[in-house]
Amino acid sequence: MNANGLFLAGFAVILLVLLRWGFKALPSERWQILCSLPKEKDGNGSWRGVNFTYYGLFNANSYALATATVFLLLGSLAVPVSAIFAIAAGVLVPCIPASKILARIVEKRRFTFSVGAASFVGILLAPWVIALVRETLGARLGFDLQVVTGLGALAIAYAFGEGMGRLACISFGCCYGKPLSQAHPRLRRLFSGRSFVFTGKTKKIAYAHGLDGERVLPIQAITAVICCGAGLLGLGLFLNGWFRSALLAPLVITQLWRFLSEFLRHDYRGGGRISAYQTMSLVGLPYMAAVALLFPLPPSQAPDILLGLEGLWHPVVIIFLQCLWVGSFLYTGKSQVTGATMSFHVVRDRV
Repeated sequence: MNANGLFLAGFAVILLVLLRWGFKALPSERWQILCSLPKEKDGNGSWRGVNFTYYGLFNANSYALATATVFLLLGSLAVPVSAIFAIAAGVLVPCIPASKILARIVEKRRFTFSVGAASFVGILLAPWVIALVRETLGARLGFDLQVVTGLGALAIAYAFGEGMGRLACISFGCCYGKPLSQAHPRLRRLFSGRSFVFTGKTKKIAYAHGLDGERVLPIQAITAVICCGAGLLGLGLFLNGWFRSALLAPLVITQLWRFLSEFLRHDYRGGGRISAYQTMSLVGLPYMAAVALLFPLPPSQAPDILLGLEGLWHPVVIIFLQCLWVGSFLYTGKSQVTGATMSFHVVRDRV
């Protein structure tokens, strides 16, 4: 097995271990609040605190993983780091705020986020961001990154980010499935021993629908497995130089599943039988398929994962990923819907 194959196999094992742990641990109350910081005193001598959540931590992990994947895959084709920075920034800068703005429009709630909204904006913008970088930096730095190749890397990165981001939803108790008692009998039999039971009154499933302690369809886990599987499929295709398939396979799988999965969800997704997020996923598919067919394929290239790993180890890339992680954590991790009251005292027998 060559380096590309070893990397693919090793990465698959790491994802499997993380997902298996997350599915088992994260529905419990223990895994919602990461830490609380005192903010101001109340009239009773206690402190009001600000909560930071595991939702933010896992979201930051998924953003960093997706971005690192773009650097890795495009770096394996010897695309300069500066060009990858431009592509990543051109997609991330509008997508991160879009996750909140569009979710607010659709769900009529101020304090919410949506990966579906962010991915829709990314799908619309990504081809033109890559084309612009190719025509500007490409001409100046002497590289030729075809749009289809760049989109393939972004589609794989999105699939991994979407899959690992579902751990955030499990920890916060959002994006939850229907109660098992309301599911189709075949689904009840299939998931009778694999359902989720969320605990904790501050989980969204508790304060929105009172379903804490009740067995529900593990829709977040199914989404995580399907998306990470789509990412691994796309990664294998990309590393073999099949760039158009590496674009279309993960994109079709993730967007079709996004459409279908919402019929199994119980959280509020906006009005109407077909939600705005489902419409976005269906609109994005033919749009990206047309882009994949209209833009030319690059000449035969053999990605070198070792070259990509070398570029990923660049100090500027590492610092950028760390800054992205911190910014994402602060943006999505500061809880707006939970609060904390805390008090402090001296341990006298240790003085």
